[in-house]
Amino acid sequence: MELICPAGTPAAFREAVDAGADAVYCGFRDETNARNFPGLNFSRDELKTAIAYARRHKVMTFVAINTFMRAGQEKLWHDAVDDAVRLGADALILADFGLMAYTAERHPQQRLHVSVQASASNADAVKFLVETFGAKRVVLPRILTIPDVARLARQISCEIEVFVFGGLCVMAEGRCSLSSYATGKSPNMNGVCSPASHVRYREDGSELVSELGDYTINRFPAGEAAGYPTLCKGRFDIAEERGYAFEDPVSLDVMDHIDALRDAGVGALKIEGRQRGKAYVAEVVSVMRRAVAADATERPALLSRLRRLSEGQKTTSGAYEKRWR
Repeated sequence: MELICPAGTPAAFREAVDAGADAVYCGFRDETNARNFPGLNFSRDELKTAIAYARRHKVMTFVAINTFMRAGQEKLWHDAVDDAVRLGADALILADFGLMAYTAERHPQQRLHVSVQASASNADAVKFLVETFGAKRVVLPRILTIPDVARLARQISCEIEVFVFGGLCVMAEGRCSLSSYATGKSPNMNGVCSPASHVRYREDGSELVSELGDYTINRFPAGEAAGYPTLCKGRFDIAEERGYAFEDPVSLDVMDHIDALRDAGVGALKIEGRQRGKAYVAEVVSVMRRAVAADATERPALLSRLRRLSEGQKTTSGAYEKRWR
């Protein structure tokens, strides 16, 4: 299976290549990119240099243009597609159907991957994207169990890529309005989920309080690892109980399911983390490279190395074996 690795900076890109990535995915420094944060992403010149570096090492480059176009401002997204193709991207990762149509019409030879942001999670949706836009691969949303993935694989004709490590979304990729509600910034169109400019931490007695915009997201007692404040991972009072309404503040880790994913028909394993530093990228990619090739009995030791890099120092298998509350 291919190992698809993140890069939010040119330095992280080189680390991913050197650590054993089969492909590195990245994005431009603008709103076409769902990781549109200050200090991250690539200029056109930086992407040109990165693609050349990857090619020298026989590694592919995938460019994520995975937000949704705003009416009247389509040119920003069209230019991103044109430039990525011109610079030699091996694949474009797209979510917007209109942008897929533009790409298929203007650049029919360009390889197109369906972003997780498109939320294509059933056979009819995937078949439509393959037949209409020539999609070669679908990145599945993190809402499916492994048996779900296996059933889907038997019904579609394109490649399947799934997330296996890193941040765990609320599992409604491409449809999330929670950050927009709290900050006015849309993950779907502005590429900004819980922007750092709206994040605050403060001490209240012995507790650390995390806030997003005007909202208290969580209160952490002394000694408890504090997660980044996103509404989907907030701890709230609901009825008579206090807990995590949507998802726990932990990271996805399905190293224990690599063989099952391969048997289910998955051809590519994706690591989340374009907002993380180059040291994180180097460590995670190198360990995952070893894990893919390792015997199942050897993987627990590798897992222990990665857990310390995880959000809240904890990991979950998420929906792959989810037991919903």
